[in-house]
Amino acid sequence: MYPEHLVAPMIQDLTNVGFEELKSSEAVDNFMQNNQGTTLVMINSVCGCAAGAARPGVKLALASSAKKPAQLVTVFAGVDKDAVAKTREYLLPYPPSSPSIALFKDGELVHFLERHHIEGRSAAMIADNLMAAFADYCN
Repeated sequence: MYPEHLVAPMIQDLTNVGFEELKSSEAVDNFMQNNQGTTLVMINSVCGCAAGAARPGVKLALASSAKKPAQLVTVFAGVDKDAVAKTREYLLPYPPSSPSIALFKDGELVHFLERHHIEGRSAAMIADNLMAAFADYCN
């Protein structure tokens, strides 16, 4: 587990642009079971691909896209163990992956970027991928 003070700036990187941080399995279940419309879920992490591509790509997509998810939520791998485990249940059959970015519509997983889709790609490439998904699924 990472110390809270170490990851606080990485969490704020997303909460500052409107993401709600879910910190428990109960919070994840409550959110996901009452989820309507589109929701972007990011499993955040301390790795370089989260800092260099995933978070910047998500922020670029949200800033640049005409269509956007109605809700934004995040959990942090290595910090919120129970919340991450519960989130991963909603991502099955995909294996655990962090960072990762999921788009849900009315509770159904409709688009998913695993770590191997993020590593080695630029923030602009991640943003382009997400904006295409937003165009397909968001109002």
